[in-house]
Amino acid sequence: MEKAVLIGLISPDVTQEQAYEYLDELAFLAKTAGAEPIRNFTQKLKHPDNKTFLGKGKIEEVRLFAEENDIKLIIFDDDLNPSQIRNIEKLFGEETKILDRSNLILDIFASRAQTAQARTQVELAQYQYLLPRLTRMWTHLERQKGGIGMRGPGETQIETDRRIINDKIALLKKKLVKIDKQSTTRRKGREHLIRVALIGYTNAGKSTLMNKLAKSEVFAENKLFATLDTTVRKVVIGNLPFLLTDTVGFIRKLPHQLVESFKSTLDEVREADLLIHLVDIASPYFEDHIEVVNQTLAELKVGDKPTLLVFNKIDAYTFIEKEEDDLTPVLPENLSLEDLKKTWMAKIEGNAMFISALNKTHFDELKYEMYSRIKQLHEIRYPYNNFLY
Repeated sequence: MEKAVLIGLISPDVTQEQAYEYLDELAFLAKTAGAEPIRNFTQKLKHPDNKTFLGKGKIEEVRLFAEENDIKLIIFDDDLNPSQIRNIEKLFGEETKILDRSNLILDIFASRAQTAQARTQVELAQYQYLLPRLTRMWTHLERQKGGIGMRGPGETQIETDRRIINDKIALLKKKLVKIDKQSTTRRKGREHLIRVALIGYTNAGKSTLMNKLAKSEVFAENKLFATLDTTVRKVVIGNLPFLLTDTVGFIRKLPHQLVESFKSTLDEVREADLLIHLVDIASPYFEDHIEVVNQTLAELKVGDKPTLLVFNKIDAYTFIEKEEDDLTPVLPENLSLEDLKKTWMAKIEGNAMFISALNKTHFDELKYEMYSRIKQLHEIRYPYNNFLY
């Protein structure tokens, strides 16, 4: 595994606690990509330094640490502009790789994509990320067309590369339109069944729940973005069949290129009749995760869809009991599971469910609640078939 240094910023918009939380997630992303985080560096600044992101003294401290420990991978928790990347690379030397959060996530997506649709979406996002950063390098991309007769008068290498990438982006967009049409046709063939979509922050346990409900073998792993490809399975609870969809996980600071590229994948969310919002209750940041998912749903204009909130991984939930004379406010990590069930969070979208998908704890209650909600939707859509139930 490549050793890596992680870098974050404490600013007026990001508290010290949040910066540490973001770096914890960045470390998880780095491990998912195959790197071994060795140390975190943070600095308090009003805004990132225009030249090297961190201040002159702090970036030199990072450089010396990397040199002394033979670390050739530096990962920043925020996006870097081309000028910053160029300056940092000059400071660290050609052998050291400089990545930002978007670049890291794109790398993970590239390694996880399996279907033609996912691979095309990731490739498109990579080229869109690369295009504005061409000023810092010669790409020497593999050319499908070029050479004699294809260059304009006085065209530089960078201009040639930019033209090639723009052509590639246009080609990939056309390919995605074709794939999207095929996906739409497949979805139309399933319109007679109620559709349920599993949504949630990445690593919330959606694929594990999918496997338990559908008795399928969807890839599940304790890593971020373990699965990117949308999976649809027919599930029957009692005498009621429906379609269950596993979708790509959400994450904060998701690269804009990926949001745009994966909008077609999220059509499954738009067209679902019921959303099951799965939350990893064992994460100390689960409240933030709920907010990120809700914001994403609002951006997709599906925030008003019927939603069942399901807190997963109760088998891993722990809490720190407060001392009686402790006057600090009660936080979620100070509440027992039973106390948590009585808070406002458990009352969102009706009563929330508390389960362990891995151990199938409270699974019968979850299936009964799903059955009740799907049956209600079915009765609205097919009022003449109610005698079946």
